[in-house]
Amino acid sequence: MSPGPGFLKRSRPRYGEGAIKVLLVAAALVSVLTTVGIVIALIPPAVDFFREIGFGEFITGTDWSPLFSPPHFGVLPLVTGTLMVTLIALVVAVPLGLGAAVYLSEYAHRRVRAFFKPMLEVLAGIPTVVYGFFALTAITPLLQDIWPAGDPPQVFNALSAGFVMGIMIIPTVASLAEDSMNAVPNDLRDGAYALGSSRMQVATRVVFPAALSGIVAAIVLGISRAIGETMIVAIAAGGRPNLSFNPLEGMQTMTAFIAAAGIGDLPTGSIGYRTIFAVGLLLFVMTLVMNLVSIRLVRKYREVYE
Repeated sequence: MSPGPGFLKRSRPRYGEGAIKVLLVAAALVSVLTTVGIVIALIPPAVDFFREIGFGEFITGTDWSPLFSPPHFGVLPLVTGTLMVTLIALVVAVPLGLGAAVYLSEYAHRRVRAFFKPMLEVLAGIPTVVYGFFALTAITPLLQDIWPAGDPPQVFNALSAGFVMGIMIIPTVASLAEDSMNAVPNDLRDGAYALGSSRMQVATRVVFPAALSGIVAAIVLGISRAIGETMIVAIAAGGRPNLSFNPLEGMQTMTAFIAAAGIGDLPTGSIGYRTIFAVGLLLFVMTLVMNLVSIRLVRKYREVYE
């Protein structure tokens, strides 16, 4: 018996689903408009700065003292300090974060994972100013006491700041990498075990390559947070620009300079005031380029499973 013409009825309008879509679109627009607003706020003062100071002098100069007389506007000391502290943080965070992710994903019992993962993520909620004072008052004196040979680290140094910053971004790397590893289908694991693979072989040769795109994204997010961190480097790394590759010396990062200059008494519209926007624009461009590269890497190594 065939159904009558009135068998299929129009469903009721789903107002709740429509409202959720509107909220999601609004959230996306807020993110986009915020980014656009940041760019609009940075570009005009930065353009005025580069009209007075050549871009070549700014990007290749080795002396950064814009608030002294005579002023110098070579940003390389700030870039070097930023990259040095970030590199030290990655040396700490990537091995420990990925190791924690492999353990939680492949070795830990379900109850153990349910306990340790929230405990690990508690580190992400600690205020960064606490990390900064911890680096200055605990890590630096410890390094000075146990330093085996040569001159010990200075009171303000990049090593302790980078070390503590690495501890800070461990939860970011570990949590996102562990989520990516958990997303790998169990059929791949079962097939590897059926071929006689050990748990370590499954973790390193099957799960890790399959989750590589998510792991790369986790590392890049950790790098972005390290580059943009302010309080740890402002407290523990020092406030003197220093073009040096010695992590035992004090250095100033780009974010630390912005924070220090932004709370000073610089006249609005002065060349010293516009250096804040020039450094901020350079930091924005560096982060943007790094994210674009990471997107290409994620797309290149992404694995799609059905």
